[in-house]
Amino acid sequence: MRLYLSLLGESFSFAMNALINNKLRTLLSLLGVTIGIFSIIAVLAAIDSMEQKIKKDLSSVDKNTMYLKRFSFGPSSIPRWKMDNFPDVTFNEYQYLKDNVQLAQYMAFQIFTKSETVRYEDKSATGVNVVPVSYEFADIQALKIAGGRFYNEAESNSGAPVVVLGYEIAKTLFGDDNPIEKKIKMYGKRFTVIGVLEKQGSGMMGQSNDTAVIIPVNVLRNMYGDHNDFMTPIIIIKPQPGADAQEAKAEVIQKLRGMRGIKAGQDDNFMVDILSAFTDLIDQIIGMLKVVGWIIAGFSILVGGFGIANIMFVSVKERTSIIGIQKSLGAKNRFILMQFLFESVILSLIGGLVGILMVWGIAAAATKMLDFEFVLSFFNIMLGTSLSIIIGLVSGIMPAISASRLDPVEAIRTGM
Repeated sequence: MRLYLSLLGESFSFAMNALINNKLRTLLSLLGVTIGIFSIIAVLAAIDSMEQKIKKDLSSVDKNTMYLKRFSFGPSSIPRWKMDNFPDVTFNEYQYLKDNVQLAQYMAFQIFTKSETVRYEDKSATGVNVVPVSYEFADIQALKIAGGRFYNEAESNSGAPVVVLGYEIAKTLFGDDNPIEKKIKMYGKRFTVIGVLEKQGSGMMGQSNDTAVIIPVNVLRNMYGDHNDFMTPIIIIKPQPGADAQEAKAEVIQKLRGMRGIKAGQDDNFMVDILSAFTDLIDQIIGMLKVVGWIIAGFSILVGGFGIANIMFVSVKERTSIIGIQKSLGAKNRFILMQFLFESVILSLIGGLVGILMVWGIAAAATKMLDFEFVLSFFNIMLGTSLSIIIGLVSGIMPAISASRLDPVEAIRTGM
């Protein structure tokens, strides 16, 4: 064992001396591996960060939650022109389904609408995402209130002029002051602030409750009615705990078909999407992105590997006479082999570590600048390190074997 440790130590020493004595060549060789490892780890870290953010945003929502509307969130076999002719879901349908769907725990009526400008005294926030929704929304989304409260059933049904502010909107309009019971202005009328949401951070697809204001859905319905081009209603349904999502979906479809008078054999004129199907689609997209990332980065790694192999062949040729002298003094073939393999692996490993450090630095800077947490996981660090070692071994094995098989007499003669 001591003999092998001594062999490894001497091989390491020879390799390091060779790398230090040829700084420019070492640097050029490092670039290929550095770019290759940087590419794959950067791609994987970005995808992992996006996946983690999406899962975090959806963690508060039950994956069995359903969305009932006239269009589909994801790919659908129904043509777009046909969906455009579907009728919107209505508040009456929401009330009917809420009273008659047994497998639903919560059901909320929401309207997607255009952004608005919100004002308080001389301050204003533009492009604010207005979320008109019934009171059950807080339970379905598991909203966290930093101060005040969410509106109740009576305020929701009557369309009371109350509002719950997102964290950033509250900061923009009120700074460090307490906004509760103060009045803001939008839609030409005043709303009383009754609650402020906890800070969420940037959300999936760029959306976040931080830049939203939530109001009772009947505020908009009382002002504009139910049929406007800038209003798209949906019904959000959370099944009972333990209920099968497909059974709950089937019950919703059956009840709504009966209410709309759709006969047997006729197609539905509405869409029901389960959140889990959306998350499965996201997982598929992320999987495809990882494959594409590996393919793109693979070319960089391949170029880096060829670069190291080329440099190692040059190194063998330059040190042919030294190899001959070492072998004539009793150096075994495995000593020569280990010497060049170590040099190749160390060269590749240094390049890989530089690439990983570059990803770490960019991730840290991007996290601070973009308010988005880029994650460089331990798994990706170990993956990058392992890839570097593998590249070094694969790239260095042929030059190392050729060096170990040199005839000492011929090697010395060639070097002279």
